[in-house]
Amino acid sequence: MCQMTVVMEKDGAEEIVMANVTRLQVSGTTIEVNAFFEEPLRLEEVSIQSIDFLAGKLVLKNSGTQ
Repeated sequence: MCQMTVVMEKDGAEEIVMANVTRLQVSGTTIEVNAFFEEPLRLEEVSIQSIDFLAGKLVLKNSGTQ
């Protein structure tokens, strides 16, 4: 089974938002992530910066940042 780690980039550093993510749903600038045995987490005003499928890592950033 393939699971991802979702991280948020902030000021050049990465902070883990959720590990072992099994589902990610995008709706505009809202992203909801789900993992086994955890409550879903809704992240507002974010966008996907990059996805590294080999490393199993998805990087998010605030929608207002460049």
